[in-house]
Amino acid sequence: MELFWFIPTYGDGRHIGTSRGARELSPAYLRQVATAADDLGYEGVLLPTGRSCEDAWVTASSLIPATRRLKFLVAVRPGLMSPTLAARMASTFDRTSEGRLLVNVVAGGDPEELEADGIFLEHDERYELTDEFFHIWRKVLSQEEVTLYGDHLQVKGARLFYPPEQKPYPPLFFGGSSPKAIDVAAKHCDVYLTWGEPPAQVKKKVEAVRKRAAVEGRELTFGIRLHIIVRETEQEAWAAADDLIRHLDDETIAKAQRVYARMDSHGQRRMAELHGGSRDSLVVSPNLWAGIGLVRGGAGTALVGDPETVAKRIKEYADLGIEKFILSGYPHLEEAYRIAELLFPLLPLTAGASKNGESRNRAARLRKSGEIVAYDHLPSSGN
Repeated sequence: MELFWFIPTYGDGRHIGTSRGARELSPAYLRQVATAADDLGYEGVLLPTGRSCEDAWVTASSLIPATRRLKFLVAVRPGLMSPTLAARMASTFDRTSEGRLLVNVVAGGDPEELEADGIFLEHDERYELTDEFFHIWRKVLSQEEVTLYGDHLQVKGARLFYPPEQKPYPPLFFGGSSPKAIDVAAKHCDVYLTWGEPPAQVKKKVEAVRKRAAVEGRELTFGIRLHIIVRETEQEAWAAADDLIRHLDDETIAKAQRVYARMDSHGQRRMAELHGGSRDSLVVSPNLWAGIGLVRGGAGTALVGDPETVAKRIKEYADLGIEKFILSGYPHLEEAYRIAELLFPLLPLTAGASKNGESRNRAARLRKSGEIVAYDHLPSSGN
């Protein structure tokens, strides 16, 4: 499996839904998170998108020279940019980073936010636009000349002079739970992403997407977006989960839930249904906790427990066909280290490698870490 981390471009801190314990969102802090993920051996990082975030493309570009092997999963927003401009951006980023770009397809799920950006399309229409967008984007990046007179997009003689490093184009990641979204994913994406729903729901979704992709003559890989709250003991982990929402008041929860209620995203609706806006039923599956989703859109669940238990739950998702795990935790700098230290040695990770073949397997490197004892002895493993 491959583990990814998260760049928190819309805020970070020790508690959610409050300014207490908040972390200043500065370029220096985002570099810290990125360089930590790079050094620890995470495969890549996801940069979120939307009006509440710093721009994903500009931020990711600023992190290229600060990192060595880290991949960047950056969002493309059909409707906010033309497919040919998006193709040139992707090609330039991919060459500049020496092949470290991954592309996250985000059609949007909040009509109010979309209208503020000038998009006045219904849910299914947005996926029709997305279909046309990636018909053009994929062919242009594959060095084909494209002419299309679609219902939403028109191009004549579109082409790209400077190809990307990855051939035929950087891999496409796609999340979307509606039938229309799954249709588009089956036609265009390489990796289908789901949010952290209970395993039984994830299993049904993976089977449905796999079946739909087969109709298109394609095979996809699968990924999941999860928060992680792992501590050395189960008791400490659940205490940390409670502490994360300790300063969260009912008014803030109600405001957040009103925003989610106006969205037409099927995935967001599925996330909200896990807890119903109530603190009373936040454990929605063994060790799967929905407290984050009370005030956070998108990924709203966390695996909570000691290292052995959390690793077991991750492996249960892997058994369903999940290969890529996009993780996060609050605060993102400290939790990147904690997860690497506690979980990496327990998971069958794909060891990334730099251009010169240097192994980045964190589990192996941990055995060589620690402070020298009395200036003379290597530290024991602690087992």
